[in-house]
Amino acid sequence: MTTAPHAAPDEAAASAATAHADAAAQASWREVAAYLWGRGLAGVRRVVGVVRPTGWVLIGTAAVLWIVGLRFGWREVTVAAVVVTAVLILCLLFLIGRTTYDVSLDLARTRVVVGERAVGALTLANSGQRAILPSRVVLPVGPGRGVFGIRHLTPGEAVEELFAIPTTRRAVLPVGPVSIVRGDPLGLFERVDSRDEPVDLYVHPRTVRFDGQSLGFVRDLEGMTSRELTRDDIAFHALSEYQPGDDLRHVHWRSTARTGTLMVRTYEQTRRSHFVMGLSSHPAEYADPDEFELAVSAIGSLGLRALRDSYRVDVRTQSGRLRSDTQKHLLDALAGVEHTRPREGGAAALAGAVAAAAPAASIVVLACGSRVTAAELQAAVSRMPLGSRALVVVAARGEEPGRRRIGEADVITIGALEHLAPSLRRVLG
Repeated sequence: MTTAPHAAPDEAAASAATAHADAAAQASWREVAAYLWGRGLAGVRRVVGVVRPTGWVLIGTAAVLWIVGLRFGWREVTVAAVVVTAVLILCLLFLIGRTTYDVSLDLARTRVVVGERAVGALTLANSGQRAILPSRVVLPVGPGRGVFGIRHLTPGEAVEELFAIPTTRRAVLPVGPVSIVRGDPLGLFERVDSRDEPVDLYVHPRTVRFDGQSLGFVRDLEGMTSRELTRDDIAFHALSEYQPGDDLRHVHWRSTARTGTLMVRTYEQTRRSHFVMGLSSHPAEYADPDEFELAVSAIGSLGLRALRDSYRVDVRTQSGRLRSDTQKHLLDALAGVEHTRPREGGAAALAGAVAAAAPAASIVVLACGSRVTAAELQAAVSRMPLGSRALVVVAARGEEPGRRRIGEADVITIGALEHLAPSLRRVLG
C-alpha cells in the first residue's frame, strides 16, 4: 500500500514516453514519405521530359486506337494500334546508351568589338571503355543555339568542332552550357544531358581614339579652377594682406618690401580631375536602336580617353553607376547597357542624379538621343553640378555634325561616330 501514491506518476510518465515515441515514429515516416514522393516526382519529370510534342501525339493516338479496337473488336484498328506502339518502342530504344563525353569549351577571345567574329572550339572525348553512339551537341549562344552532329566515338577517341559567332549587336552573350542530345530519327523522344559551365562573351561597342588630343578642359595641374578663393592651392589668383593664421610660406616678400605691409599670395581653389559621364537610357529619347548604340559608343570613346589621361572616371545611367575603374571594366559594363523603363526619367533626371552623386565633378558629359527637345536639354544643363565644365553629346543618326551653346554647356550633335573627334576638337579649341 505504501507504493500506491507512486503508481499514477509512473503510469503518466510511461504514457508520455509512449506518445513521444509514437510522434517521433510518425515524423520519421512523414520524412520517409516526403523523400520517396520527391524522388518519385523527380523520376516522373525525367521520364516525361524525354517525350517531344510529336511523341505525345503518337502516344495519345496509340491509346485511342487500343481502346477503340478492343472495345468494338475492330481488327484493323487494333493492328494500327500495334504498329504505332511498335514505332514508339523502337524510337525509345535510341535513347539507350551512354553520353558520357568529356566536354571542353574554349573561346579564343571572350571580348570582341561589334562586327568581329568570336571564334571557339568545342572538344568532346570518349573517356570510357565503351563506344558512344552518334548524337547531337547543342551549344546555346545568347537567344540562339548551334547544333553539331557528333559521329560514333570509340573508347579514347576525341573530336573537335570549330565554330564562329557573328556579332552584329553590342551585348553580353552567355555561351553554353553544352548539351548532349540523344534522340530518335523521328523526333519523338529526346534525352538531354548538360555539360560544362557557360562562358560570357562580351561584345563591346565601337569606339574611336583621340590621338594627340587631350580631353583636358582642366588647364592646371590639379583640376579645374573655381570662383572660390583659398590661401593654399596651386592656381595663383592675387596678393592680399596677411591675416593671422596664414601660412608664412606664401608671403610675397618683394611686394611686402615695396608696400611695407605683409602681403601673401591667394589662390583659386581647384578641383580634382573628376570626369563624370551620364548616358541617358530612356527609350523615348532615341529615334531608333542605332541611335542608342551611337550614344553608347560616344560615351565609350570619351571614357577610354579619360582613363588614358589618368582621370577618375564615373559613368552613370538611370539604372545607376557602371563600373569604370579600368578600360576593360568600362567596356564590359557598356556591353550590357540596355534601355530603362520610362518611369525612371530622361536626360534631366539623369543630370540631377549625376549632380547629387558627384557635386564636385570637374567635367560632366551627358549623352542623349535626337528626340530630346531644347527645353529638356535646358533643364538637364541647369541640373548639372555647379562650377563644372559641361558637355552634351546628342546622337542623331545620319545628321550633319553641329555645335551650339545652352547655358554654360557646349552641345555637339553627331550623326556618326567619326564626327565625335572633330566636333570635340572644335569645343576644346
